[in-house]
Amino acid sequence: MATCSRPGVVLAICCVSVFIVGMDSSILNVALPSIKRDFGASISGAQWTLDAYTLTLASFLMLSASTADRIGRRKVFQTGLVVFTFGSLLCSLAPSLEALTVFRAIQAVGGSMLNPVAMSIITNTFTEPRERARAIGVWGGMVGVSVAAGPLIGGALVEFVDWRAVFWVNIPIGIAAFVLAKLHVPESRAPQPRKFDPAGQILVIAAVFLLTFGIIEAPNAGWGAPQTVLSLVASVVCLCVLVVVELRKQEPLIDVRFFRSPPFSGATAIALLMYTAQGGFLIVNTLYLQAVLGFSPLEAGLSILPMPAMQALFGPISGRVVGRYGPRPSLAIGSAGSVCAGLLAAVPAELPLGLRMYVCYALMGFGLGWMNAAITTTAVSGMPNAQAGVAASIVSTMRQTGVTLGVAVIGSVIAMHTTVLAPGPGFTAAYRISWSIIVLCGLLVMTIGLVTTGRWAQRAVYRHVHKHPLEKMWHP
Repeated sequence: MATCSRPGVVLAICCVSVFIVGMDSSILNVALPSIKRDFGASISGAQWTLDAYTLTLASFLMLSASTADRIGRRKVFQTGLVVFTFGSLLCSLAPSLEALTVFRAIQAVGGSMLNPVAMSIITNTFTEPRERARAIGVWGGMVGVSVAAGPLIGGALVEFVDWRAVFWVNIPIGIAAFVLAKLHVPESRAPQPRKFDPAGQILVIAAVFLLTFGIIEAPNAGWGAPQTVLSLVASVVCLCVLVVVELRKQEPLIDVRFFRSPPFSGATAIALLMYTAQGGFLIVNTLYLQAVLGFSPLEAGLSILPMPAMQALFGPISGRVVGRYGPRPSLAIGSAGSVCAGLLAAVPAELPLGLRMYVCYALMGFGLGWMNAAITTTAVSGMPNAQAGVAASIVSTMRQTGVTLGVAVIGSVIAMHTTVLAPGPGFTAAYRISWSIIVLCGLLVMTIGLVTTGRWAQRAVYRHVHKHPLEKMWHP
């Protein structure tokens, strides 16, 4: 494995790449009313411009990680930057809603080559456990900040230029990151890379797509409609078949043995739930600020600023806490912050609307800032360097699947209660229900985090390691 004399530069390059990928999963939120108006789209049609990106990203993350292990991480990382930048250019030129949706998927294929590969590059650059935890803390904080900063940057661009400008910002950043990666990121490969697993890849795509399609289209077709029921049932069937198929493969796309570790299983579940909450939070609040309160795109983006600001502040702090005390304190603090945010928003309070809104956004960012480093560190801790990228890619897949589900679920809640984005009892009810879902996600995260990082979980890992000593390398 090649060494790097400037690990800080490598970390910065990886953080820049994850920033533009995460930002583009949410940057269109504030532009949805403009896109809906320009193309004459429905709410569900506009949703697909968001979910085409996160859905494709979630589907290809693990394939990209395994390919990078096989042919070279820097090579795949640079290829991802080229595809992502080119996809951004296509999105800015999209002549129709359908074309924009397709171009967003192309953009996401490139993005899938950045996040897990960047994580693998970091774990191979920072080999000392405490330094690795701190680096992951910075990287994890950037993951959350990028998603939350999307509405702010997008709002400014939509306000002063056009919604197409939200894609222009990626082009110079992508080009600069490509050049810097060529100069400073060492090439590395896994000692024993896995083979391509087409069956696993197809089943992952099918399971995630069918679930998202069923949820997004349910308000139009009806939850009891054959189309909706068949989509959701087929998604579950694909997931079950995926588990069976992957267990029988020596080199699977998803190594199911990872999930025998309670901390790893907990990290994946927490990533899914937290990003479901974040994806839902961003879509319901950007629509609420513009459609109900009458904010401009820039005002809407600025109003959400407390969220990324708190994430940027507490992400690195959480990384240091995780490096010293483990993930348990950060998981508890983070989930408590998110629950408090949801309760304050969903339950009527005496605070003025403006103050309550900003406090909610700050609490949400506070919670997410504490969570990211804990999630990633839990997932990769104890993994050998060759497998850290695979473990991180599974958690990254759960993050993006969570954002996809958050947009789909909350978007469906809004679509079921109102057909017009305007003030009224329908949108108010949808807003309260959306925040209640966020509260539920926070409570589940707190429960899962406390259970899977406690003594029971550690004893379970210890017993399995001694029962299956040849599999010791797979378990944190």
